[in-house]
Amino acid sequence: MARELPAQVVQDPSSGFTRHPAPTVRHPDLVLALDAYADDHIRARMYGPATPPSATEHAVKLQVKPAVVTAAAARLRALWKRELVDFQPVDGHGIPVANRPLLPYATCPDLTAEPKEERREILDELARQGSYLLYGELLGDGGQGTRRFRDILTRALSGDEPLRIRVDSNLFLPWPMLCLPEDPADGPDDVFRRFLGYRHQIEQTGSYYPCFADDESAPPPAIPVVSLNHDTSIDPDGVTRAADVEAALAASTVPVERTLRKELLDAFRSGGLDEQLMYFWCHGHFRSTPDDNSPLFVVRLSDQKDIDAPTLLAQRTTTDPLLPHRPLVLLNACYAGLPGSAELVHLGGALIEAGAGGVLGPQIEMPQMFAAEYAYAYVTRYLGGRETAGEIAHDLARHFADTWSNPLGFAYTLQCGMDNRLERTTV
Repeated sequence: MARELPAQVVQDPSSGFTRHPAPTVRHPDLVLALDAYADDHIRARMYGPATPPSATEHAVKLQVKPAVVTAAAARLRALWKRELVDFQPVDGHGIPVANRPLLPYATCPDLTAEPKEERREILDELARQGSYLLYGELLGDGGQGTRRFRDILTRALSGDEPLRIRVDSNLFLPWPMLCLPEDPADGPDDVFRRFLGYRHQIEQTGSYYPCFADDESAPPPAIPVVSLNHDTSIDPDGVTRAADVEAALAASTVPVERTLRKELLDAFRSGGLDEQLMYFWCHGHFRSTPDDNSPLFVVRLSDQKDIDAPTLLAQRTTTDPLLPHRPLVLLNACYAGLPGSAELVHLGGALIEAGAGGVLGPQIEMPQMFAAEYAYAYVTRYLGGRETAGEIAHDLARHFADTWSNPLGFAYTLQCGMDNRLERTTV
């Protein structure tokens, strides 16, 4: 006679699937996945409420080599630096114009005072190249399947309502800097609306994605813990809003300041940081490796000692996350928005692996004046606890474009964390 045997569950066989996400977490409106197959082709997949009903996900094999697309993305980032950040008006003899400041688009965040036709020419070129990367390089092989996939994607991206978009891929492209094709109906002042970063919330994911906290019964603190990790030699004359950012981080919080590499590594090694927001204000650059094929991205605090992904991950001695409160990390350093590749773990990817809920940073060499303005606007709103990380990034990109005619907000990229929000217990 069959009978039920007694059983006792002593582990978590669902590997965390019984845990509930934060109340702000919602499924994206559009998920776009790009899977690179060696150096041969890319398989693109797309699904979500913003796509037409289908029994399966929309998918197509793109006849383009991943290395070609990656190189095109690097050219676009270099174009932004050359044509915008490093732009210097010159006369017919190649001499800098006397009545214009040196590098006017880098030294003043508000570009509304710059000549309108000059601005429009720069923005048109950035938009043209951003559209070419998406429609010429990635989706431009012309096959019937690709054309159908491209049409579905374009209809979703060109809708009137902002979408919450997740791009799940190790093939990292500067999605907020990519553009829709030019519409003949657009007016001369509609160029910003072509940028995907203006139209939509976007997060990039890949090999690393934050998990839910193991102990969800622990309430968030009433007063959030935040950290300022910075190089005090940046802006010694105080011409940027860096001091305002520091003051905002210390208002109604438990602030932690670090200026040395040892302080940061000791904090990671201590067995779990309490921060809900980590802010980095420092320089970022690439250090060559012995094979010279995979340069490491490093940042430096005041002691000018390199901090890279392997150094950070080496502090982890147990399976517990180094960042148990899943903080949002605003990595305000040049090139910090690049999450690396399958061959190279970038610092942003290492922070996600260590437990960060999301990492926000620029993909290009960012002017200090704009970087400080962006950081001040971002941290004050995030510490308010009412908006998610994706909502703030999207709104700020629009704000700087509409108010100051400055597209540099599109160069900030969110790696995971679109639904992150600073939570605190109400006393």
